[in-house]
Amino acid sequence: MEKNILAIGVIFFIILSVITPTVFGNNNIIHEKEVIVEEDNFNIYSKSERTSTEIKYLNFDNFECKEVIKLKEPVHLLDDPMDSPWPMYCHDIRHTGRSPFSTANNLGTEKWRFETDGWATGSPIIDEHGIIFIGARDLYAVYPNGSLKWKYDYPHHVESAPAIDESGVLYIGTVQAWPNYLYAIYSNNGSLKWKYSTGSGDIFSSPVIDENGIIIFCERDNWYIKALYPNGSLKWKYKTDHVIYSSPAIGNDGTIYCGSHDTYLYALYPNNGTLKWKYKTGDWIRTSPCIADDGTIYVVSLDNFLHAVNSDGSFKWKTNVGAGTSPTIGQDGTVYAGYTTLYALNPNNGSIKWQFDVDGTIRGGTPCNSIDGTIYIGTSEGGELIAIDSDGNERWRKSIGECESAPAIGEDGTVYIGSHASYLYAFGELDPNIPSTPSIDGETSGTIGVPYTYTLTSTSPIGNSLYYYVDWGDGSIDDWFGPYHSGEEAQAIHTWSNPRTYTIKARANDTDGLLSQWGELQIIIPKFKKTIPQTFPNIKESNPILYPLLQKFLQYFY
Repeated sequence: MEKNILAIGVIFFIILSVITPTVFGNNNIIHEKEVIVEEDNFNIYSKSERTSTEIKYLNFDNFECKEVIKLKEPVHLLDDPMDSPWPMYCHDIRHTGRSPFSTANNLGTEKWRFETDGWATGSPIIDEHGIIFIGARDLYAVYPNGSLKWKYDYPHHVESAPAIDESGVLYIGTVQAWPNYLYAIYSNNGSLKWKYSTGSGDIFSSPVIDENGIIIFCERDNWYIKALYPNGSLKWKYKTDHVIYSSPAIGNDGTIYCGSHDTYLYALYPNNGTLKWKYKTGDWIRTSPCIADDGTIYVVSLDNFLHAVNSDGSFKWKTNVGAGTSPTIGQDGTVYAGYTTLYALNPNNGSIKWQFDVDGTIRGGTPCNSIDGTIYIGTSEGGELIAIDSDGNERWRKSIGECESAPAIGEDGTVYIGSHASYLYAFGELDPNIPSTPSIDGETSGTIGVPYTYTLTSTSPIGNSLYYYVDWGDGSIDDWFGPYHSGEEAQAIHTWSNPRTYTIKARANDTDGLLSQWGELQIIIPKFKKTIPQTFPNIKESNPILYPLLQKFLQYFY
């Protein structure tokens, strides 16, 4: 009997010792107080930086609460950022502007435009899922079909491009705020990881991230080049002798290059930020440097010259290109820069291979190029996105409004660019399975305060069900209602409160997430209450020629 009791006691002790770490506490388990809910199919990340290796799912009604288990060996939840099509300003840490993807079939068709709050002067980047991020008055995450994933509200405005690290964290700085911050934001849901205050220091530069995850950026008014650890603490800082607009670039050996208004191009050691050398140009450097495969550094100064500098800081050559855009490098090593003219320069000696009149000016619209050699630039004065082939011939150009945004190229060859018109634009090939452009049938003139019904119709080439989105032109939106069968009529009702001409816009979205082009219809709401059909009920049928003239006449009564 005593032996049985002893055996039972031993077994109980063994069971207790096994289950105790699980039930009564294990240092590797983190109980997150904040539940993160994710409704799409993309990755979700731990609040514990770069340490999540396992995820438990606790099923509730219509979402999953995720309890993160932290193990000893950290792993990265995303692959290296260079696996994404465009992870930072000018694509990579050397700011070459080179895409590994082809745009040979991109004929400049506008796939969609996404409206931002304020000018989209920041440049877009793209993560490995194809999500596009761009800064304006807010930071936006936009799905490849042009719909909003999330937005992050910060105090003021963004003038630069974000950068994304290998754990999926975005880094972006603000301007004209007090104080200004460099923000670290989780890319999956737009929540804040940390923010680093620069006080009055506007951040016009786009951050760059080295192979160790160190974030390098510049503070314009404080004159600093700074390096931060991934947790937001300062690693080092270097003060120049004037303000900094330039975005830093990193060479193959880790050397950090950046220009300043003190007329110098700086080369800093990455470990401690001490000066390696500095190269004097003839005027302020407002642009950002780029670095060739052989280590040559290119930078444009307000002395109008593109300077080519050897990796030891010695002069190589310089060519007058005008004080405009930052330089970038073509697939064959050709250097591109310019202001009213885009120049293609021989990297060996700076001689001009060809030049292209942009019919405007280039400021922030730094050129980028695809693997097929097509160069894309945005113009400020002129307000266009221009595609130029590798021989300097125009392929196409599209009006987008004044532009200081550098283009970015997606994996499918889509070109993304921001505009002062407060839009992020996408130009590329349309998916053959997208729904047809919705027709909008209804009144084209009306009366203040009267509700009007409009019929929307679209078809899906593959028979998918459809949802509709309607922008009534007065700030009111009917957001994705449905579903409707392909070809089935949908109806929407709206009332306008002020006299003017409104453009009704509608698009369809199918169950695969494919978006149609925008359908449009104008309606005139005059100041006086009676419309033409009310005054003359049969005039549209009896006088089809007179009717549009009378409609036009109404516009003078605003």
